[in-house]
Amino acid sequence: MLFKDRTVAGQVLAKKLADYANRSNVLVLALPRGGVPVGFEVARALNAPLDVLVVRKLGVPDNEELAMGALAKLPGTGFASGGVRILNQSIVNDIQISDEVIARVAVQEERELERRESMYRGDRPFPNLQGQTVILVDDGLATGATMWAAIIAVRQQQPKEIVIAVPVAAPETCDEMQNKVEKIVCANTPSPFYSVGMWYEKFPQTTDDEVRELLNKANNNHEPLLSGN
Repeated sequence: MLFKDRTVAGQVLAKKLADYANRSNVLVLALPRGGVPVGFEVARALNAPLDVLVVRKLGVPDNEELAMGALAKLPGTGFASGGVRILNQSIVNDIQISDEVIARVAVQEERELERRESMYRGDRPFPNLQGQTVILVDDGLATGATMWAAIIAVRQQQPKEIVIAVPVAAPETCDEMQNKVEKIVCANTPSPFYSVGMWYEKFPQTTDDEVRELLNKANNNHEPLLSGN
């Protein structure tokens, strides 16, 4: 299956999530930036609120597409109190990445995470996830590092259920995620996988402006689940 673009991928994915439509306790959390166009279509089809959880990959120096780990945190918490940092220990060991290099990359990505969170969210509060069914959406899963960090961060708010939903995933990553959440939907698990972008006809980088535009459109069409409600 080759998706035309992220919009079509989201529409295909939404059909596989039809059982979650029109439920008052469902929230779609997209991983920016590429997950937002996908998540927008899912949220619209399910009649559910859309929000974002900013997660940052820790890329290997000189090969940033290779994830040696990932960072995530819930908005309003500090990295010391509510932050999540995971490492792919096999990659760290194989490439012999020092603690100093990991720390330097982590600091850079923490700053970028904070910048994006401020840009996308502004003063809008993060939704209350307790007791909710949270559908985590991205445009694909390769190593799964960023999604795993997102899952750990979301678990801190004690949701009723976490669902992973992606248009395309590496088969082994989809299998590995099965026991980490209550449900996972991988619409396409091609083998060999190569990369997420291989399975889209059009795969341009999603911009910050596109993310903000889609979030604003989603919030105008649906009342957000405000923290504390």
